[in-house]
Amino acid sequence: MSKIKVAIIGCGTIANGQHIKAYLANPDAEIKYFCDIIKERADKAVNDYGCGVAVEDYRVILDDPEVEAVSICTPNNGHASITIDCLRAGKHVLCEKPAARTYAEALEMQKVQQETGKVLNIGVVNRFNTGVNIIKKMIENGDLGELYHVYVSFRSHRSIPGLGGAFTTKAIAGGGALIDWGVHYLDIVMYCSGDPKPLTVSGQAFSKLGKDMPNYTYTSMWAGPPNYEGTYDVDDSVTALIRTEGPTVTVNGAWAQNIGVSESFIDFIGDKAGIRLQYGKEFVIYSAKNGALLETTPKYNAGNMFQNEIDGFLNCIRTGEKSPAHIDSVIVSSQIIQAIYDSSDSRKEISLNS
Repeated sequence: MSKIKVAIIGCGTIANGQHIKAYLANPDAEIKYFCDIIKERADKAVNDYGCGVAVEDYRVILDDPEVEAVSICTPNNGHASITIDCLRAGKHVLCEKPAARTYAEALEMQKVQQETGKVLNIGVVNRFNTGVNIIKKMIENGDLGELYHVYVSFRSHRSIPGLGGAFTTKAIAGGGALIDWGVHYLDIVMYCSGDPKPLTVSGQAFSKLGKDMPNYTYTSMWAGPPNYEGTYDVDDSVTALIRTEGPTVTVNGAWAQNIGVSESFIDFIGDKAGIRLQYGKEFVIYSAKNGALLETTPKYNAGNMFQNEIDGFLNCIRTGEKSPAHIDSVIVSSQIIQAIYDSSDSRKEISLNS
């Protein structure tokens, strides 16, 4: 069986940190192209990994019938247009999260996927996390009883990325802390809860600490350094209440806040038991039995969720199976994020029950 020829579009942090390594570790894949609008990045990838051809224009990939699969690792403003072009050129696509800057863009991606029949997975990598899948199974099995509330907290003291750059420019990123970090947390909640239909959303996004860029104080900056001549027009914190056909979800998130304690967890609260998942780490089960309160920390082999994600994508191409990361399954997160932003702008609750 011949290998699946792959192209990497966007040779930045997530591509080098995860996608490329995972493809190279899969015996069923062969990277044919590294593409980046900054040609030096693509050239560096060819030199670093000893394979592939460096190109600046992704349209070269569209015209190559040998390429079956594409990983899109560009900034968010390229997700929809590049994905749609690749699908229409007959390529299967794994597009990094978020699916797009807006729900409307995500819907267009889904529409073209349905028209072409090609695989379109979104990089919601936590759906391939062992601990997350154990929690999902526990909820499905009724171990928590009725899951009636989920509390999400992703809060950092001063962690705005690349101030004045792509992350803080709405036209590029689509938003700030909510769309960058919140998408992962909301996706875990919806996945573990069985993707319940959202009914109403009330939220408020704040752009407070970063808008006065020269006076923003920080100790370190990922995706930096700051560009004080750039743009800051996104949210650095957000709060929301989401009612679904399943649990009610409370969100409290911040890239930056004037509280010097960071939090990164999801609480799944049922009437029989509850679970606190530390994002990317272990989880603890809280329950009661025989008159005693119990606290249990499961032990398991976590594996590599990024490798699982890439392996799953390639398997979808071979078998036609639908992955948990398929656009049809994860687009609900885009819908909720859009509703939070719309609620914030209008200062009204948004009804999705139509």
